[in-house]
Order: sequence, then C-alpha cells, then structure tokens
Amino acid sequence: MALTLHFHPLSSFCWKALIALYENGIPFTPNLVNLGDPAERDALLKLWPIGKFPVLSDDARGEHIPESSIIIEYLDRHYRGPTRLIPDDAPLALQTRLRDRFYDLYVHLPMQKIVGDRLRAAAAKDPHGVDEARNRLRTAYAMVEQQMAAGGWAMGGDFGLADCAAAPALFYGIRVEPFGEAQQNLRAYLERLEARPSFARVLKEAEPYFQMFPKES
Repeated sequence: MALTLHFHPLSSFCWKALIALYENGIPFTPNLVNLGDPAERDALLKLWPIGKFPVLSDDARGEHIPESSIIIEYLDRHYRGPTRLIPDDAPLALQTRLRDRFYDLYVHLPMQKIVGDRLRAAAAKDPHGVDEARNRLRTAYAMVEQQMAAGGWAMGGDFGLADCAAAPALFYGIRVEPFGEAQQNLRAYLERLEARPSFARVLKEAEPYFQMFPKES
C-alpha cells in the first residue's frame, strides 16, 4: 500500500487521523510504534525529528506528513473520498479549521495535561497546572454545549475535520473532567461520535490498550 500510518492505538491524536482514514475507507498499512523501544523511536525520529505521532508516509508521493490536522487535510486533498472533511467553500473551510483548532487546543491539550500529571512522581506533580487545565476544559465544555444545541455535527449537517478532532478529545476529556449534569447537548454529541462507524472502529481496536490509561491517584 502507498500509505503507512505510524501511530499508537491508545494515542488520542492518532485516533484523529485514524477516524479520517476509516471514514473514507482509505487503504493504508498500520505501523504501531512503541516509543519505549529505542529502534522504533529512532525510526520515527528519522521521519519526524519532533518524535511524536501520528506520521503518515506516502510512498507514491515520496512524502512524510506529521500532525493530525495536516494529515487529514493531506488525505482530503490527495485521497479524497465520499466524506469531504474540509469544505470547498473558503469561509466555511476557515471556520472548520478554527473549530478543529478549538478542540485540539482547548479540549485535547488540557485533557492531556491532566493525564500527563497522573504519570508524574508525587514530588513532580503540578496541581496548579491541573486546576488551570480543568478550568479550560469546563470553559470549552460550556461553549460546545451551546454550539451543539441544534444537534448534528461540529459544523452543522456534515461530518468533517472538526468532528475528527472532537471525538478523541471528548472521549478522554469526560474521563478526566466529567461533563456537568446540565450539559446534555455535549453528552449527546459524544454519543453520536461514538456511534459513528469510523470512530467506533477506532475505539474497538483500542480496547486492548485501555488498561494502560493512567487512573487518578
């Protein structure tokens, strides 16, 4: 196959790229990367010196594409399928990219801050940073609750890039900062995402690794 995705099945940002691949049935070779293995980590660093996944390799075009949002835009441009992940309409495409950034920066990253703190030794924990992350999540949740009042997907009627970003962010987000009782629109949106076949497949494949998710100490 021309495409190879270098990833880990528990990684939330990898989920984002996988959703896009599965959404349009794009053939690819999965390459599970164990960053704890020096050889596998070195191989990833040769593709992307930052050393983070996912990275998409396209042998047909001789390119290695890092970063989940860029991978999805690359797929939408070069391996377009029935689900358009970024609209052709320029203003709507700009708003779609903004909503993608919203989920990555204000849901995904605060969630990862809390998860990362759970992995720290007691002396290295950052309670102030965790409190800030929780406040950021609560603010974002309130915004999504309003945005999803009419139901549907992140940008309205069509599933797209922003939903690929929202799915892993909210799935893990509720596990570190639960939704409020009044946030029924937010809860219903996550349920729709989990029922989407592309994301349901990602979750099914990740199940054997869920035991690795750090619990609150």
